[in-house]
Amino acid sequence: MAKTDIEIAQEARILPIAQIAQRLGLNEEDVIPYGRTMAKVDTAHLESRPSRAKLVLVTAVNPTPAGEGKTTTSVGLADGLNCLGKKAVLALREPSLGPVFGIKGGAAGGGYAQVIPMENINLHFTGDFHAIENANNLLAALLDNHIKQGNELGIDPRRIVWKRAMDMNDRQLRQIVDGLGGVANGMPRQDGFDITVASEVMAVFCLSADLADLKARLGRMVVAYTYDRKPVTAHDLRAEGAMTALLKDAIYPNLVQTLENNPALIHGGPFANIAHGCNSVIATKTAMKLGDYVVTEAGFGADLGAEKFCDITCRIADLRPDACVVVATVRALKHHGGVAKADLNKENLEALKAGLPNLMQHVENMRGVFGLPVVVAINAFPTDTASELELVREACRSCGVEAVISDVWAKGGAGGEDLAREVCRLCDAPNDFHYAYELGSIKSEIGAVAQKVYHASGVDYTPAAERQIRQLEEQGFTNMPVCIAKTQYSFSDDPHKLGAPKDFHITVRNVKVSAGAGFVVALTGDIMTMPGLPKHPAAETIDVDEKGKITGLF
Repeated sequence: MAKTDIEIAQEARILPIAQIAQRLGLNEEDVIPYGRTMAKVDTAHLESRPSRAKLVLVTAVNPTPAGEGKTTTSVGLADGLNCLGKKAVLALREPSLGPVFGIKGGAAGGGYAQVIPMENINLHFTGDFHAIENANNLLAALLDNHIKQGNELGIDPRRIVWKRAMDMNDRQLRQIVDGLGGVANGMPRQDGFDITVASEVMAVFCLSADLADLKARLGRMVVAYTYDRKPVTAHDLRAEGAMTALLKDAIYPNLVQTLENNPALIHGGPFANIAHGCNSVIATKTAMKLGDYVVTEAGFGADLGAEKFCDITCRIADLRPDACVVVATVRALKHHGGVAKADLNKENLEALKAGLPNLMQHVENMRGVFGLPVVVAINAFPTDTASELELVREACRSCGVEAVISDVWAKGGAGGEDLAREVCRLCDAPNDFHYAYELGSIKSEIGAVAQKVYHASGVDYTPAAERQIRQLEEQGFTNMPVCIAKTQYSFSDDPHKLGAPKDFHITVRNVKVSAGAGFVVALTGDIMTMPGLPKHPAAETIDVDEKGKITGLF
């Protein structure tokens, strides 16, 4: 019987984190240990170091129930680059407890391409998410307290836009009424919770350049509107100082290692379907000072995480990727071709051919819309047939892109060496990186992403969204990129439209500003900022024995 991911991780030889730090050229004063196997990197000591690494962006086709292995490929690619003698550093997001206990399970890679200690990373880690959640809820408490204590700012309780947060899938908390029980318990009002990884504090945390920038961004966050519809910020509530105090240690990136004892910085974790989906700028820029190659990952398909990495993160942080890896599996492409999950292990060339347009559209987007050199990583499964693999490779060759078999799940870094060689070649190739749109009106930016990236024929706006856009533009929130929240399963806003649909419209139903993060959020379709648990959540199979050994974190 094959070993599970957690069994492989628990049997790994894990080095003291001080040794990993030394390999990066870090001194004792540069790291803050969290036990023997985890540490935070004090970035203040690295300010004078130049940023010299090549930056590799890993993205994927639209996710399917079969799984694509994007994180696994990212870890294996970093290990593969190190196998070739390159000094490569991994920069990834921290897993959210919501998916860990919900539908997805652990999110630290898989097989022999994982980051460790896997259990810590998937659970409380170094406490970053708890700090972010507490900072968010401190602001909520200060806001409601201000209203109870006389409401000097004239906040309209009906126009509060700030929600509380928790890092757990709990649909029961999407819409609530709080402040019940009389005068002593506050002002009764409608309220709700976002999952922590969809909160603006998380976005601010991940897009901040340093502690001072973090504090300034927190202060700019809009929490409510007055009776005469003027925005009220966290700074108006004098909240940013205390919030920053809660985040002052969390802002340092976390240093861990892969199964092959290569360095990984794991920091921040916004969702890509309802937030911008990339690890912290601080972690990426720190990695670029410590290695020659940095492998970073953008969440979900390239239409979500990669688009936001290019249009939001790179624009705000002045980053420029050198190459892009698009991860696909034969199984996922057959799903996009109409095959049910139960039948994905059977050879089906016709379904694979029908699903290939999803992959090719992502490839062409990254090449044509963003101007990046691209390689396709075919994440290998034992059930893939030679004919299926060749069909994918030939389709990629026909459009001038190499498709490389990645066998990192089974072989670790050795299984990623071919992919690593192609990545190195692409990093030295001409690069015409550019954004999908220039900053302008909110509608023009949404339209550009919808038409160029999703290949929609148009955008529809609900009356509420039209009104919100007018109000935001009147308030001066126009010269910002857009963060479009939509389903991860399709290029469209309908999760059932698989493959590469054409001639569809997306519907924007709600628009709000994340002034601290520096972007405008457009919610499409039925997307929720607080997910729910599935019928049989992963939590049902997670356990711990009398010796403290955890099982079920697959």
